[in-house]
Amino acid sequence: MSNSIDDLFCEFVRTRSPALLRTAFLLTGDRHLAEDLVQDALARTHRGRHRLDDPGHFEAYTRTAMYHQHVSWWRRRRMVESLPGELADVVAPDSDHTRRTDLKLALHQVLDRLTRRQRAVLVLRFFEDRSEAEAADLLHCSVGTIKSQTSKALARIRKMAPELLSAVMEDA
Repeated sequence: MSNSIDDLFCEFVRTRSPALLRTAFLLTGDRHLAEDLVQDALARTHRGRHRLDDPGHFEAYTRTAMYHQHVSWWRRRRMVESLPGELADVVAPDSDHTRRTDLKLALHQVLDRLTRRQRAVLVLRFFEDRSEAEAADLLHCSVGTIKSQTSKALARIRKMAPELLSAVMEDA
């Protein structure tokens, strides 16, 4: 039985690591910190893999561990943020790469200028598509805090990069 759980965990790591890394990058704003965050979360999941009822819970357990670890990092230490690394992105061959790159750069710059809490709330609410209650539970705060941080973050984004809003409106 342990070999099958180990095999399933190895398969999970191989297939889901890129998605976990993208989420961690959005949370941290730094490629190296994102890699550390994913590695720590996967290590925690590996230690608890035998307690999980279903191997399908590996991802939920890992993501929850990532969010909790990230929250503990920004509660525990204040560190100087570095410039974010680049993640490979697959695009359609007929898309406008320069426009897409400009929007990616603008988004990364704006996210980098948000507070860690605002960035975490936006990642959970819009990238992970979590409800306000789920985000509040994961970040150990109230739903009101999630609402206010979302509102403040979106207002800052609208003020700092209005071109992002116009790009979203064009794509819609």
